[in-house]
Amino acid sequence: MNDWNIQSRAHACQSCEKHFSDKETFHTLLLDERAGLRRMDICPTCWDSKYKNESGHEKGFISYWHSVYEIAPPPPPEAIQKESAETLLRKLMEVNDPRYSATCYILAVMLERKRILKVKEQLKRDGRRIFIYEHPKSGDFFTITDPDLQLDQLEQVQTDVADLLENGIPQPEIPAASNYQEPIVTEGESSEAFPLISECGCEATEARVEAGEIEAPGETEHVLEPNPV
Repeated sequence: MNDWNIQSRAHACQSCEKHFSDKETFHTLLLDERAGLRRMDICPTCWDSKYKNESGHEKGFISYWHSVYEIAPPPPPEAIQKESAETLLRKLMEVNDPRYSATCYILAVMLERKRILKVKEQLKRDGRRIFIYEHPKSGDFFTITDPDLQLDQLEQVQTDVADLLENGIPQPEIPAASNYQEPIVTEGESSEAFPLISECGCEATEARVEAGEIEAPGETEHVLEPNPV
């Protein structure tokens, strides 16, 4: 199971597939599955007919709550600015790098204090505490695992958060491409038209011996060999 994930609000009932209307109340179920926690949004009709009168464990969910569906306004034009705590949290959760688990937790706590995120549920799984946060405006919910930070770790994590807010997530380095290109042999043309560099070096050495520019092997103590490729 991932230490964190984001699950967006559905735009239609995930039981009968009827689309939600603006300002309509719907129910969110939290299912504990082998692959992790899964969200399921259902309309009031399906809730009343299939889930209301049954216990959560019999129907496979461990928690539920109701929310109001709101059609999101169009996003404003993007401006060049530093990362906000919310955008940084979303990007880090997309990266899904365990190095940022503590950072995600601190960012979620910051957003909770600013009333941008709300805690909908607290769970324990495999001995670890898990928080389910909801973003009221978008309807997204965030699964955040408590990294169990110690006091001597907190200062470093806060420094990391400040650095990421200021400079963004470091981009991985891309290795430089090699300039070497394989020779292109056209159809019907022998590869012998492109002799090996070592062969060319030998031919050039023999020509210089014949011209008397250098001595033949065996006549000197050290003979220069062609450089291997």
